[in-house]
Amino acid sequence: MPETMIDIADLWKNFGALAVLRGISLRVERGSVVAIIGPSGSGKSTLLRCVNLLEDPDRGRIRVGGREMRFGAGLRSRHSDRELSAFRAATGMVFQHFNLFPHMTAIGNVMAGPSIVKRMARHEAAEIARALLAKVGLADKADSYPSQLSGGQRQRVAIARALAMNPSVMLCDEVTSALDPELVGEVLAVIEQLAEEGMTMIIVTHEVAFAHEVADLVAFMSDGVIVESGPPGQVLEHPENPHTRAFLARFHRFMGSFPGPG
Repeated sequence: MPETMIDIADLWKNFGALAVLRGISLRVERGSVVAIIGPSGSGKSTLLRCVNLLEDPDRGRIRVGGREMRFGAGLRSRHSDRELSAFRAATGMVFQHFNLFPHMTAIGNVMAGPSIVKRMARHEAAEIARALLAKVGLADKADSYPSQLSGGQRQRVAIARALAMNPSVMLCDEVTSALDPELVGEVLAVIEQLAEEGMTMIIVTHEVAFAHEVADLVAFMSDGVIVESGPPGQVLEHPENPHTRAFLARFHRFMGSFPGPG
């Protein structure tokens, strides 16, 4: 049986009276890629932020590898800071708006996690950072500051920074939505390379064609619930849920492949 690398069970998250996640359950096998699609405001980004503990779920369970967190009345306070840090370290997060340190060069940004969080020797962190910048095609930009880089280059630095912590899984939150169209391909190529290398990933994306190509499973979210999930060919070409069908009807690539009613 394939090993489950990420296991999310009955996850709930409210912001005041607004229920943003309503009982989400999702399993991600080791080495697989899950693409989450859906309209704005459906809870996709909040789900990723809960997996990385940037947001505290109100109740439910999250397991990443061998580490598990349970949430509910009184449960969150039982986790020590060390446990929380170790859990977060297992997940690399790449954000929509890069979140690079503007006062650090590209190599400084990539080195920051290993040298500060892991207390790695600077020369060792620098060696890892240079190798990762080369991996994302930016070996010649190591000494450039974020302001000197294009949006696509900044996002590739952000991916290298996440990889520098040697995470078990990668969480990518709309990593191309802030980019000019001509820069999208260079970032997607890096993510596709990571998928081919066997990195376990959850990708929130509006790039439906890319999700079709790279994902092993596609989950469609609406109003805080996963309403449909399955292989890309099933969900994206033959969606069963009317919400999924309405959403995908905007993407002309798939309009002609929807089955007729009934």
